[in-house]
Amino acid sequence: VQLVESGGGLAHPGGSLRHSCAVHGFLDDSYCTGWFRPAPGNEREAVAAISTITTYYNDSVTGRFTISQDNAGKQVYLQMDSPKPEDSGMYYCAVAPGRACYDGDRSYFGHWGQGTQVTVS
Repeated sequence: VQLVESGGGLAHPGGSLRHSCAVHGFLDDSYCTGWFRPAPGNEREAVAAISTITTYYNDSVTGRFTISQDNAGKQVYLQMDSPKPEDSGMYYCAVAPGRACYDGDRSYFGHWGQGTQVTVS
């Protein structure tokens, strides 16, 4: 499994930014793809996650961020609207087997991308 992230960069508060994650290595769509970022204490927290049957959002981004994917589930997008400085950090794409998304529980996500830096200033 290989995850290739793109996007990221600098955004201004109230602006927008979009990331994408290309998922390689799955033969079907039986997985959940999520975006994670560091949380206080350095553990990564789920920002949003999506599969063919469910979507999860962290309460802190609900109404501002949108996760979507193409029909094959091979490209997953995170649209960040009205970002805030506290949204800054390294954003990682990750995949968990199965379509449940597990409310973004990090322990289920075993495949990770290299990360893309987001700075809101």
